[in-house]
Amino acid sequence: MRLQGRVAVVTGGGSGIGLASAHRLASEGAHVVIADIDSDSGKVAADEVDGLFIRTDVTDPEQVAALFQTTVDTYGSLDVAFNNAGISPPDDDSILDTGIEAWQKVQTINLTSVYLCCKAAIPHMLRGGRGSIINTASFVAVMGAATSQISYTASKGGVLAMSRELGVQFARQNIRVNALCPGPVNTPLLQELFAKDQERAQRRLVHVPMGRFAEPEEIAAAVAFLASDDSSFMTASSFLVDGGISGAYVTPL
Repeated sequence: MRLQGRVAVVTGGGSGIGLASAHRLASEGAHVVIADIDSDSGKVAADEVDGLFIRTDVTDPEQVAALFQTTVDTYGSLDVAFNNAGISPPDDDSILDTGIEAWQKVQTINLTSVYLCCKAAIPHMLRGGRGSIINTASFVAVMGAATSQISYTASKGGVLAMSRELGVQFARQNIRVNALCPGPVNTPLLQELFAKDQERAQRRLVHVPMGRFAEPEEIAAAVAFLASDDSSFMTASSFLVDGGISGAYVTPL
């Protein structure tokens, strides 16, 4: 119960890593607010964690501001912001094949939304005197891939750099900002990406020393750690949970 009585907002909380993290945060005592653009899955998730669902387009500044204001109005504080919503569409591919529309859509949802969420959350945390912001980046923010998703990779690199800068800027106001960098995770997003190209999936899987993709609950455990006081001396950090992929030169047979 490391998060007893604390208030956490999870964007993209209706599925995948967000949903698993909502369950984990709630199990450790947090009041959880689910933000998602999908009302059906968002409401189900909120019911499962006895929390609040707020339908939110994370690319809309007014909706993002309303998300955090409603959270504070309902629960009285904001302690944790897990800015997790993101996409990885199939038309984001090699730079030679990715059009400007696909590039901009991914940048807006994956990077601009994190900027908007941090901008809206930090004033509430400053008033409360503390806070933990966890931004979902990726292991691809720290290493390159020949099987490129160029806009996704660039957006996650931006999330990593922004998290580092915010973590430094607000460290002395007791607001911690860390970038969570998962490896490939067994979520609907990854399943959809690889369902159309099994060869591409296997080409990536062979580089993971553990020989498998992560489960959402394993990433959720890292989220709970970063949200809690167990990580009280961590800020501006790139927190890799990647099965060893970023550290591997050659993987085991």
